[in-house]
Parts: sequence; structure tokens; C-alpha cells
Amino acid sequence: MCPAVALIVEVRVSRRVPRFRAPLALALGAALAVPLALTPPATAAGAYSVTPLKFTVQAGGRACTVDADLYRPAGVDRDHPAPAVLGTNGFGGSKSDGSTDTIGKAFAQRGYVSLVYSGLGFGRSGCLVSLDDPDIDGAAASQLVDFLGGKRAADDGTTADFVTRDAPGDPRVGMIGGSYGGAVQLATAAVDHRLDALVPMITWNDLAYALDPNNAVGAGGVPGAFKWQWTNGFYLIGEGQPLLQPSLDPSRINSLACLHFVTEACRTVHTLNSGSYPADRTAELLAFARRVSPVSYLHRVKAPTLLVQGQADTLFNLNEATATYRTLRAQGAPVKMIWQSWGHSGGISGPAAAAELDLSKGNLETSYVGRRILAWFDRHLRERAHTDTGPAFAYYRDWIADPDRTYAGADRLPALDRTLYLSGDGRLVEHRAQVTPGRRTYSNWVIPTSHSESSLAGLLGMPDSPPRDAKGTHLAWTSAPLKRPLDVVGAPRATLRVVSPKAERAQHSGDAADKLVLFAKVYDVAPDGTRTLVRRLVAPVRVPDVTRSFTVTLPGIVHRYETGHRLRFVIAASDDAYFGNRGIKPVTVVSGPGHTGVLRLPVAGS
Repeated sequence: MCPAVALIVEVRVSRRVPRFRAPLALALGAALAVPLALTPPATAAGAYSVTPLKFTVQAGGRACTVDADLYRPAGVDRDHPAPAVLGTNGFGGSKSDGSTDTIGKAFAQRGYVSLVYSGLGFGRSGCLVSLDDPDIDGAAASQLVDFLGGKRAADDGTTADFVTRDAPGDPRVGMIGGSYGGAVQLATAAVDHRLDALVPMITWNDLAYALDPNNAVGAGGVPGAFKWQWTNGFYLIGEGQPLLQPSLDPSRINSLACLHFVTEACRTVHTLNSGSYPADRTAELLAFARRVSPVSYLHRVKAPTLLVQGQADTLFNLNEATATYRTLRAQGAPVKMIWQSWGHSGGISGPAAAAELDLSKGNLETSYVGRRILAWFDRHLRERAHTDTGPAFAYYRDWIADPDRTYAGADRLPALDRTLYLSGDGRLVEHRAQVTPGRRTYSNWVIPTSHSESSLAGLLGMPDSPPRDAKGTHLAWTSAPLKRPLDVVGAPRATLRVVSPKAERAQHSGDAADKLVLFAKVYDVAPDGTRTLVRRLVAPVRVPDVTRSFTVTLPGIVHRYETGHRLRFVIAASDDAYFGNRGIKPVTVVSGPGHTGVLRLPVAGS
């Protein structure tokens, strides 16, 4: 994305409502979401007061001003305290956009003290954008918890002696927010164990995976394929903050080379845009991205956590929440997970629309996700021990017409229990003995020849062009028509072996960018031949070792293949949403009954 275009996109998008923006407002600050205020329930009008506050906090060795609003329900005082909810904005937002002040309004109307604030570097808060670093953004949020616990005052002397406390200085407090406002919850919980409940929505586990994904299992330190559209859009929005939100606060300015981000973030983006991965810079890039990501500090998070992730999300896919969920569960932290329909890439259609649009009006009680959030806070903030917080895992099914039955629950994610084999004649077959021997080859061009999605089109609310793969630049394997519906719920895995002499010659290059890149994905092919790239998701792979077989974890999906439809697995040479191969690298896949690729599917109800 051209920098000038990216900046114009953000300015213009804030003045119009794209077709999928209403539900994104419910992400309570989803990255790049258009401000959309939620309408409060009529019976709750005037049931709270709002007090603007400023806090000077120490974060990352700097004094930062935090701009906040305190929402106090009527009737809540020192003798009648209430638990609190803390929240902040998504990337590029502030406390004042409709999707962030929703936190204050919605929860104050329901009896919670709410404190919403502009994250560091955004709105009228000071300091640099530091990508939810626990030592900076987490430390700043912790000092707001101090305020709610009565340990400190706002800059004007305001104190909060009306929040329920578990101990002196320890308020009963939860956090909620989406995207950038989701990861900060985990960052805060890692440095402050006073948090009693978290609801991170549509956020990340590992920024290295999110922005430069390598879906090869066990890739180690091998970087992936740069997700240039999303990353440069965010970068320009961050660098443009002093222009979009004029401020003379010197803490908001770094240098001319890195205007508004911390230096490490700028160096990371510059390295990614260079298209080069020298060993020393790559190690630095991965170390920084992971240090500021939950993947590196989740072992310190103990707070009960309800993860909400979107099925339609090419920025932070379902694998991000799954990784966080598994880590928290393995260490004994109370955790549950919901895979809702919508995410950064839209996703509201069919039976989801009415309930989610109702949710966007502030009626939390009338949608599945809203009720789950309220139950989570009731259980962990109001200590209502008998509150049912729902199943360990729930997922939205867009093929169910009844809105009361669209979500299914389970105690665990489906296992990889269905195996298909990649035959040499392009078929996906059920038994290894059905594999036909064969050799098939594709090659990349100098320009991208496959299209999955355009984040620019999504940001503007414009229709995207259909997914496509140019002839000769991809290989496909297609199943026979299904005799019964097949419900895939989770992340498919494929094991492949490819032959690429040119890639093999570059195997030991000191620049990882010389290694082979390919893109794996799954389609749904209807009886009339219409192809649907499921949720427009792809799995970029920078092959760790082209001389050996490798396994690819595809992005998680929830998709029903109807009777008569066919499942198609594709590997492509490029994708125009990502950086691709350096040089022309023809690829051959050899299949035979004793040595062929496999595709494993997580199937629900099998």
C-alpha cells in the first residue's frame, strides 16, 4: 500500500460507515474500526455521570499523560461500591470514538464503574506507540488500576473510593476491548495480578506470525511472507497520529526517522518492507515482535479470560486465539473461547446479521456474545458463583438459519480426524491406495498471480475482486462430490514434499528471503463449478528445508461443505496481499501410493 494512500484511507474511512462496520464497533475499539456510538437502552438514559480525567504515569522510562473518562453509575458511592471495567481503543482510535466510549456507556448502564482511556500515543494521551508492550502499555494501565483501587489520584486530585475492593489497593476490575485494545489486557494482566477478568476480542498472540506469517510447523527462526497491506496501513496511521491528533506533547515524537512509534517498531517495519531477511536483522525483528506479544508473557497471566475471535479475519485469524487459549488452559488459568462470525475482514451476513446489529445498538442481552460477556463479568466481578458462563469452546455456524441455534458449544476443539491424500492426477482421495502416481509442476511469475483479499477494499467498505489463481502458477487437488455434509471446525494441516532445484541451490543462503515461498488454502467448489475461498484465508509458508517434507497449519475455519460440493486444496506460487518469492522458482510435486502429500481436517460431529 502506498503510504500516501494509506493515510488518506484512514482519514476518509472515519467519515463513512463501510458495510461491515456496525459489528466492528462492538469490538470495542477494533483496529481501524469506524466510530459508531451504541444506543443505550432507553430505560438506562441518564443513569450515570461522566468525568474527564488526566493521569501522569511512568511507562518505559517516560512520564506519559493518559486521557481518560470515568463513568460512574447513579447510586454508586463509598457506602455502595461497584466493580469496575477498564477499556481502551483499537489502533488509531481514542477514548472518544464511539467504539471505545461504548465500554463506559454499556457497562455503566449495567451498574459497573467504567474507566476508558486513550492508549499511549493515541488521542490526547502522550508517549509513543509501543505495540502493547507489557513494560510500557501494561505498566500504564496498571497505574489506572491503582486509581480504581484508591492508591492514587488523577492529576486534578479526583479519587475513586466507590469501587469494590478485594483488599486495600486491590479493586475488583475487569478489562474489555478489541484488537489493539485486546492485547493490552493480556499485557496488563502479565504485570498486574489484580485484574479479575479479561475479555480480549479479535486480537493477536504473536505479531511475528500476524504480520509476517510462516505457517510451516516447526519453522523456528525462519521468517514468513510479509503481510504488506495490513502492516503498512497500520504503520502510516501510527506515524500520522501527530497530524491526525495535533499535539505539542514532546513525548509523542521520537525522531524524523521514526516519528511516532518506538524505534524497534520502525526498524521492524523497515526490515519487512526491504524484502530482505539477513540473519542478524531477522533475529532482531523476531525478538522484538515476540517480546511485545502475548506469546512471550502469557505464562504470567492468571486472570480468568474469555477470548472472542473472528472467523472473518485475515489480520488476526483464529489460530491466534487458539494459541492463547491452549497456553492459558495448559497452565490452569480459567479460560473459554468463542469463534464469532465477524472480525477485521467483515463477516456479518445471513442469520448473524440481526443479532449482531442488535448488539451494535448496545443490547448486550440479546446476542450470544453479549450474554456471554455479561455472564463472564457477573461471575468474576460480581462473584455470582452460580452464573453459567457457557461452554469452554463455542463457534458460530453460518449454515444454521435459526438465530437461537447458530452457536454450537463443545468442551474442546475438534481433533484432526479426517485424512485425505493428494493424488498425482489432482484428486483428493480417501485412501492411500487410491493415489495415482504423477508429477505436476507450477512456477511463479515476477508479479503476483494469485489474489485472496485486499485489506484496502475492506477498509473502504468496497467490494473486493473474487479470489483467483493464474494458470500454471498453482496446483489444485479436488475431492469427489460429498455424499453428506462435512463440517470443518478448526485448522486443517497439510504435509507436503516439493522438488525445486533453484530453491534447493538457495537453501543455505545467508538471507532467508532466498528460501522458497508458497501459499496453501482451501476452497469450496459448488456443483455448478463456483469456487469459494473459505473466508479468503491463506497460509503463507517459507519452506524451512526444501529437501525435506514439511507440515503446514492452515488458518482455522468454521465451514460446512454441503452435499454435492467438493473440497479443493491449493498451493500457489504467490498472493498479492503478501511479499513472495525472490526469483523464479519452479516447483514440482511428486505423488505415489507410498509417498504422497496428505491433508488432515478437524471435523465436528464425526
